[in-house]
This record gives sequence, structure tokens and C-alpha cells, in this order.
Amino acid sequence: MAAASVSIPSTDSISHLFAEHYRRVLLAAYRITGSMADAEDVAQSLFLRLASADRPIENASSYIYRAAINGALDLLRRRATAATDPLEYAAHIVATGWGSLPEADLSSRQLGDALRVAISELPARAAEMFALRYLEELGNREIAALMETSQAVVAVTLHNARTRLKKRLTELDRKINETR
Repeated sequence: MAAASVSIPSTDSISHLFAEHYRRVLLAAYRITGSMADAEDVAQSLFLRLASADRPIENASSYIYRAAINGALDLLRRRATAATDPLEYAAHIVATGWGSLPEADLSSRQLGDALRVAISELPARAAEMFALRYLEELGNREIAALMETSQAVVAVTLHNARTRLKKRLTELDRKINETR
């Protein structure tokens, strides 16, 4: 399937892109930020940027999806602390995939908040891959194609990201327990 090139800022093409991708953008941003208000801000910023773009966008679907994830990650990075609704799925991956973390003492909200902070501290590419894999539930092959890299790079990056997240979540848990 050939990559579709979309000329922006045609009102018709923006309307079409919005209708076709808004829900996916909103859900991807929500899974990362944990806040519907933040997800709506990310989506609005993304579509406003598209409306003011002065060049065609190759493979608009992939571009929009990645831009939504990066926008949500950027939002987390801009905030010293990120809070609101829990990231149940990612928290479950952390809890079940890494065994003996002390997350049993944390409420799901605290765990979600700690996970958001830890994800926002990852290098941009690793954070994006982590979000695509564990929040968007894409496979390594899909991530590699989307990010134009190899599956081996994806696997190594995800391994390193999980290791860093495990260490950082353990540190954050200690801080939370010290304040109790």
C-alpha cells in the first residue's frame, strides 16, 4: 500500500483527517496523559498544527498517530508532576511483568502518576516506543515499520526502557513511602 500524501491546509482535507483520526488521536493521548482534558488539548494542538502546515504530509495516518503520542509525551515532560486518572493497563504490565516491585503498596492512581513521571523522563525515542508497545499495544514489527527502524532496535530500546522504568519506579516508590 503506497503512502498517502495529503496537502495541507485544505479545509476539506483537514475535515477529512479530523473525522478519520480524531478518535484514535484522542485515545492515544488519553492513554499516555491519563486525562481527557489533556488528551483533548493534544488533539486540538495537533489538528491546529496540521491546519497551518504549508507542505504535504507523507503517510498522514502514521504521521498523525506518532504526532499524537509525541504531543502527549511532550505534555508530560513539560509538567513537573503529571496526575489524574490511572494508567491501568501500563500499571498492570509493570506489576505483572516485573514481579517484585513494591507497587502493591501504591494505589493505582499513585502508580499511574509515578509511571507517567518515569515515562516522561525516558529519552524521546524510547518513550515513544514504550507508549506504542504498552499503551497502544502495537507489536515490535509494527513499531519498527512505523518508526522506520529494525525490530532488533525496537526490542533493545524497549528492554532498556523497561529497565530504566523499573529502577525509576522503585525510586519513586521509596519517596512515596518516606512521606507516609
